[in-house]
Amino acid sequence: MDGILSDLDPSQLAAVTATEGPVRVIAGAGSGKTRALTRRFAYLVTELGIPPSGILCVTFTNKAASEMRQRIHALTGDDDTGHINTFHGFCVTVLQEDINALGYPKSFLVLDNSDINEMLSSIYEERGLTLRDMTFGDARDMIEIRKLFENPDYYELMLDQDLDAVRAKYDSAVSARDIIFYGYLYEERKCFALDYNDLIKFTLHIFDLCPDVRLKWQKRLEYIMIDEFQDIDSLQYELMDVLAGYHRNLFIVGDPDQTIYTWRGADVKYLLDFDKHFPGTRTIMMTDNYRSTPEILSVANSLISKNRLRVEKDLRPVLPSGDSVIAHSAANSRAEAAFIAAEITRLHESGLDYRDVAVLYRAHYVTRELEEVFADLHIPYAIYSGVRFFERREIKDALSYLRMAVYQDDLSFARIANVPRRNLGKRRMEHLRAVAMEHDCSLYNALKLCCDDEIMSGARSRPFISLIDYWSGACASRPISEVLSAILNDSGYERMLRTEGSQERLDNLAELKQSVRDYEITGGEESTVQSYLAHVALFTNQDAGDSGDKVRLMTVHSAKGLEFPCVFLCSMNEGVFPTRRANTRPKMEEERRLAFVALTRARKRLYLTMAEGRNLDGSPRYPSRFVLDIDRELLEYTAPPRESLLREAREYIASSDSRLSPDASPAVLPQGSRVRHSVFGPGTVLSVDMEKAAHIIKFDGIATPRTIAFRAKLEKL
Repeated sequence: MDGILSDLDPSQLAAVTATEGPVRVIAGAGSGKTRALTRRFAYLVTELGIPPSGILCVTFTNKAASEMRQRIHALTGDDDTGHINTFHGFCVTVLQEDINALGYPKSFLVLDNSDINEMLSSIYEERGLTLRDMTFGDARDMIEIRKLFENPDYYELMLDQDLDAVRAKYDSAVSARDIIFYGYLYEERKCFALDYNDLIKFTLHIFDLCPDVRLKWQKRLEYIMIDEFQDIDSLQYELMDVLAGYHRNLFIVGDPDQTIYTWRGADVKYLLDFDKHFPGTRTIMMTDNYRSTPEILSVANSLISKNRLRVEKDLRPVLPSGDSVIAHSAANSRAEAAFIAAEITRLHESGLDYRDVAVLYRAHYVTRELEEVFADLHIPYAIYSGVRFFERREIKDALSYLRMAVYQDDLSFARIANVPRRNLGKRRMEHLRAVAMEHDCSLYNALKLCCDDEIMSGARSRPFISLIDYWSGACASRPISEVLSAILNDSGYERMLRTEGSQERLDNLAELKQSVRDYEITGGEESTVQSYLAHVALFTNQDAGDSGDKVRLMTVHSAKGLEFPCVFLCSMNEGVFPTRRANTRPKMEEERRLAFVALTRARKRLYLTMAEGRNLDGSPRYPSRFVLDIDRELLEYTAPPRESLLREAREYIASSDSRLSPDASPAVLPQGSRVRHSVFGPGTVLSVDMEKAAHIIKFDGIATPRTIAFRAKLEKL
């Protein structure tokens, strides 16, 4: 007992010992919420005598659940650690015990995204659909939305014992949406499979249909604890509400300032309004921060105070004063990477391990400059939740196209001959290998020799041959950047990515093009495709060392829940962080919360870096509004920022703010809707372009369609 409570501060102690009824803990970053959760579990077991099997503790990742089990085992010495799981993992437990109430076997299959893509691929092939009809990503989203909101016959079809009824619905479907949706339900039902969202829906459905099953689980779970409550979505909230319906002992922990997952359904209102839905709620504030120095916390508090939708609180430092927070504005992104590398080298030489340094960023594509500079200076690094820039699929594909223009080697040919698809599948590739072996030539030359063979009929070989032959002759006299842009366009590769909706991969290709331009500038007239490919090979083949002592590179989302002695938050520029997709006030507030999460990962040292210069489209590159949000006296600039740049940045940000929509979810009108525009008059919605956040509308009085942004006012007819 003494060991469980002895080293807790007053707010942690209050959280641990508040066992009965609804309890809400607002736990700031670094305030010891995991300690409070694990100690509370141990307190319930050792002091109150509650069996571990009567406690449900919900976390949001399997890794966090595993770590929590280990901590609780160390505190209680009991191998039984109850139900410590994610929401979806707990639902699997329920379904494995009670899904037979729905006529499903207990050996049901749980699908992941690759399984779903395989199902979609089968449906597309059977019904003649292509990615132009709907990308797999859009199809998965559509299926999820229809299951959750649109189709009242969802359960009837999924649970009907007569599989033929589901098949009939699929066979009679006409539109691509219906074909994909009902085909997917058929594939699921055929193999008794459930996807990620089905797990919670089916659990709730069992509880709704079978009151005895519901009451059994309600009585079994005497105490329910939920971590990261700011990230809960509507289905999870409903499940929690049902499970707590008997004992009403519900303990939640969250921080509104760390809500960074609204894009996947999280809604902070469940945390903010918890006391309204659960009368008698006791609210405990945990704001003492044990992680970061006062200087870092002052910067974080200053930034997050600019948000409107939050619980007013400041993190209070427990640690003694430390180093100032450094802000550095570099002349360009290469210089920014060089500054980060030089500082890391200096810190390492003064005794800091590489593993104690994290470089955080908003998007993966910004690592390209860092990786090149780190390789030049032999700084070991590891990328978390991502792969090295030059090892990413789209980058390797693009470089393979360049290599084909120069070398026509078999490795590059095998990689991109059928990307995008040219009907050069397995059977035809085997034929090419046989011809290449017979004539002792490359696969590319084998394609030239046999492209008129009967087996190659239907393959789009000649356009590919024309493309490679042309650039093979032209690349020596053209700039590398021109060759790369043209070959990616003419091959259809970029069009393929746009069709798939792969914006992140397109961003990575844009960064590769910038890499080529930078190389051309530094290499001058001696820059050739061959020299660039050799230059890149140094990065693709680099050995970062076998030691675990490496700098960590990761996105801010990946860093959630982690902490590091030294943090560099890089590319703090408008359009990067905040992302250009933050086009509403709620999205901008979420971006600011994401920046707050990044700042509070740092324990002793924190650097904010940004770059001047111009973006790829030629527009000026401005410092992030999040840097300007921070009180000036709290940052130590390596050089005084140019007042003219700050003035221009503030004017740009003010203009950008004025265009932000107040709504998080703009009204998206379905295809076929009749609308009226204040100037163009009546018209019909032809389609929706989510990338541009716009409707494509054919107005009655205009010959060609118009692209109208979501923010425009349209009257529904």
